[in-house]
Amino acid sequence: DGSRNDGINIEARAGAEVRAAAAGQVVYAGSELAGYGQLILLRHEGGFVTAYAHNSRLMVREGDQVTRGQVIAAAGSSGTVEIAQVHFEIRRGVNPEDPMRYLRCIFLQSRLLQPAVAPI
Repeated sequence: DGSRNDGINIEARAGAEVRAAAAGQVVYAGSELAGYGQLILLRHEGGFVTAYAHNSRLMVREGDQVTRGQVIAAAGSSGTVEIAQVHFEIRRGVNPEDPMRYLRCIFLQSRLLQPAVAPI
């Protein structure tokens, strides 16, 4: 019935860059899975898979290796959505994980690595 959502929906400007959350291999890039529109699945170390759905354009192909932060798609409203967004999921094996747990960690790591800016 479409009510199950194992990830999060992130509102985005149409055409905004979608970046890989971590390094990995593209194991799927296409639109054959109903409801997801243009979808990318990345396999990462530790048995994790991330999903990026509803893209307007895919910039990687199956078999490609990607790095953390690499642009892999352009956000859009493909599939069953009308507003531009990125549907993002994390799975460990077949089990869904809470993406916010990992995104907070990624955000904090990136903030900690930013150089300090001294006021002028």
